[in-house]
Amino acid sequence: MKKKISILTATRAEYGLLKPIIKKFNHVKDFDVRVVVTGAHLSPEFGLTYQEIEREGIAIDEKIEILLSADTPASISKSMGLAMISFADYFERLKPDLLVVLGDRYETLAVATVAMNQRIPIAHLYGGETTEGAIDESIRHAITKLSYLHFTSTEEYRNRVIQLGENPERVFCVGAIGIENILNEKLMSKSELEESINFKLDKPYAMVTFHPVTLEDNKSKEQIKALLDVCELYKDMKFIFTKANADASGRIINQMIDDFVDKNDHAIAFASLGMTRYLSALKYCTMVIGNSSSGLVEAPSFGIPTINIGDRQKGRIQSDSVINCEPIKEDIKNAVKIALSEELKEKAKNTINPYGDGNTSGKIVETIKDFILNDKVNLKKKFYDCGGK
Repeated sequence: MKKKISILTATRAEYGLLKPIIKKFNHVKDFDVRVVVTGAHLSPEFGLTYQEIEREGIAIDEKIEILLSADTPASISKSMGLAMISFADYFERLKPDLLVVLGDRYETLAVATVAMNQRIPIAHLYGGETTEGAIDESIRHAITKLSYLHFTSTEEYRNRVIQLGENPERVFCVGAIGIENILNEKLMSKSELEESINFKLDKPYAMVTFHPVTLEDNKSKEQIKALLDVCELYKDMKFIFTKANADASGRIINQMIDDFVDKNDHAIAFASLGMTRYLSALKYCTMVIGNSSSGLVEAPSFGIPTINIGDRQKGRIQSDSVINCEPIKEDIKNAVKIALSEELKEKAKNTINPYGDGNTSGKIVETIKDFILNDKVNLKKKFYDCGGK
């Protein structure tokens, strides 16, 4: 009997990182791989990004709708409740031998809780990281404690997972899949990218992604306004926006981006570019602006500066190509000036990305094969004491 491996994806960014793992799993003859899609993937408002998965020839086992048409904290809690109800039924039917999850989203926590209740082992990618300005911080550590196998992007993050009481024999430092995608994905030429997005890149341009800072009440509107005010000043630059995800206040940000693009012909916005177009756009851009993790993980591999705004990514390991600034107009404006300086451009070109060498998915798949095919999983976890008093 083949072992059933269930892989969860709820957002465009998460799928882009899971794709090489899914493809490698599909070549393991002893595995029956089931991709289950939920969350923003199924929302027209967020680009119906499940279609990107289908276009790439990856079979979707089931689509499970959980997202409410609101982005208040209460609606997110209700979406988590829907996820728990729906995935309880799904897992009861499928009875997977392992669930693979990535990251720190509320949908993932809900689904991981169900898997824990139904005694399904969980393999979690990218525990141990810190994002002090977002509720993701608590969610990520909670998923770590629900999970059995752990795959981290740096050795420091591996040590942090162990500090949470997970046995070092189940915690593996594998690097970041984003680096692997950069090295292995066939990227577009600049002219192909222009044609694909229907936008001339005849001037220097910035990639902009700004998500809500979920531990700061009602700050999204004023913070995105500060960023857009700076973008309006730079008429000699162009801006490609990728919109916010389905977090609390994400819709406010997206509406303001749409209004800005309507009034400024040097900007364009997308609910989702897809991985290939996004990485291609990074390849030719002048800088990355916003508070997305891709500015810290992927952008340094292209030798471009990142302006990291506010506290959303506070605590993450970063290269010296990253400029940190407050989410206020003057600070963002000054950061753009620094990013355009020859000194910073040169530093970015020579920076060393701290997130691995690009051989990540193979390490993950081989480790999971070892544990699942050799019956090494024992859900009676013992708390690993690091020796503290």
